[in-house]
Amino acid sequence: MDKHKNIETLSTVKLNYSSDLYKIVDTLNRTLKYQDLMFGLSLDDKDEDKAIFTIYKT
Repeated sequence: MDKHKNIETLSTVKLNYSSDLYKIVDTLNRTLKYQDLMFGLSLDDKDEDKAIFTIYKT
């Protein structure tokens, strides 16, 4: 069974990149993983000064 099959994107927001953003994402993932939530952070392909923060339901 594919464990990624049931991941649902709840929200996505684009914001100004900061090197400390990963700390927030890491803390949220550790704190809320038992509430079936997962958080992601990626750099925008079109603008390296922007990051994309995503909230998933697992």
